[in-house]
Amino acid sequence: MSHLRARFGAALARFLASSRNFEVLESVPANSNSTRVTDPALLYVLDSSFNPPTLAHMQIVTSALQETPSVPFRVLLLLATQNADKPSVPASFEDRLVMMSLLAQDLRQELTETLGEPPQVDVGVIKKPYFVDKAAAIEESRQYPASLEQVHLIGYDTLIRIFNTKYYPPTYTLQPLEPFLSKHRLRVTMRPDDQWGGREEQEQYLRDLAQGDRDHEGANREWAQRIQLVPGKPQAGDLPISSTRARQAARAGDNRLRSLVSEGVGRYMMEQKLYREA
Repeated sequence: MSHLRARFGAALARFLASSRNFEVLESVPANSNSTRVTDPALLYVLDSSFNPPTLAHMQIVTSALQETPSVPFRVLLLLATQNADKPSVPASFEDRLVMMSLLAQDLRQELTETLGEPPQVDVGVIKKPYFVDKAAAIEESRQYPASLEQVHLIGYDTLIRIFNTKYYPPTYTLQPLEPFLSKHRLRVTMRPDDQWGGREEQEQYLRDLAQGDRDHEGANREWAQRIQLVPGKPQAGDLPISSTRARQAARAGDNRLRSLVSEGVGRYMMEQKLYREA
């Protein structure tokens, strides 16, 4: 693990010093002759702070892949080195990349049971903080075929941010979304709670878009057809699985950590004593 962490540290330093905006630092498995690996037509993108990766992250991917696509596909775990909302603490980027690699291994093992041949899982980093810019950077990187379709796996809270015009100066309209939503898709995990409303309210948000309620902001009604709403995150006891709960369990040395993160990630967190002082 120390060797893997050092290798990620060196790769990350090279990336940050370069002019590149996006790069795949590792692929799991490293080598394969699978068609899914060599020529993907579909890319599932899970963009998160992975602080730490949890079973909720794994469930978001496995849930999407249960709708087994008929074209070659790949999964990308994506970490932003410049995040608009979250600082790079308490775990370092190197530790997060190691945990993402371990999550990729655990994810492939999980998917072997359902898919037979699990997809390649890429671990990538990106400098862009905003969603539209991230999608464009992936396209422009030439690390994937130009015709590839991206499916971004996001939470309902992220959907609200994506459709907030304050992120699109200088015009402050939703028109910058057109290049993305004319080609790519969003798969949105609903989050029924006091802050975001119940399932009906979240589904109504999408119906409003389809019915033209956001036309005056530059939205396109057809975008609603490119957005899929799916049920919420798994539970651990009475509460949703989250990175916050995983950090709290690690800090307390709580056995509940094993119900919040995958085996490989949990073992690394305990060995490295991550989040003990967080």
